[in-house]
Amino acid sequence: MRRKFHIISLLLLLTAHAVAQQNNKVQNRPYLDLRPFHYGFSFGLHQQSIIMPNSGYIDPETGQQWWVSNDNFSPGFTVGLIGEWRINQYLGFRLLPTMHFASKHITFREQTTGQLDYQEMKSTYIVLPANLKIAAPRHNNYRPYVITGVNAMYDLTTKDQANIAVKPLSLNFEIGMGCDYYLPFFKFCPELKFCFGFNDILKTDRSNLNDKSKEVFTKAVKEAHSAMVVLTFHFE
Repeated sequence: MRRKFHIISLLLLLTAHAVAQQNNKVQNRPYLDLRPFHYGFSFGLHQQSIIMPNSGYIDPETGQQWWVSNDNFSPGFTVGLIGEWRINQYLGFRLLPTMHFASKHITFREQTTGQLDYQEMKSTYIVLPANLKIAAPRHNNYRPYVITGVNAMYDLTTKDQANIAVKPLSLNFEIGMGCDYYLPFFKFCPELKFCFGFNDILKTDRSNLNDKSKEVFTKAVKEAHSAMVVLTFHFE
């Protein structure tokens, strides 16, 4: 009986070893993550939006009440660089100087008459994200991770004479996820990230407006916050 038990145990160990051998593959670039610093570049797509809760303001002279919404979204283009500092086996600190190019479509609707007005808000952002990367253990040639951090965005194309004007500087919280794929000559990392602005970017001082009737649009908005979804492909 004991001999049969030993034979069964040996067969189970051999089977487990064979399965492990099948699951283990030759690792590409096995020492890449051991470097204290590494660099790369990225490009991708993103979608910008601006969150603008309405104030309910009614113009005392005309009785008009305008509602403002960012009702149309179009994808934008993203390009940037990556610099990552290895903290330990599972943590890394990343700086990703990036540029975002896109536009936002704003619709203004008067509640009584249904009158409409529109604004195309084009943006060219210079962005400096600072992210903490938290990675799982590497399995063969892939390694999932999550990121969190903050960024500062500066808009180079703000316009003072538009219906709604925004401040150029926006501060944002970031959270996202991705996966490192280790290829023979480089590491490929698709990443999905969500950005939420926490400072009010609405420009309320419109004293420089040439057309003072446009002030009603600014007063119709309580505050404004940037938001963005970014799909990026990193090459390291």
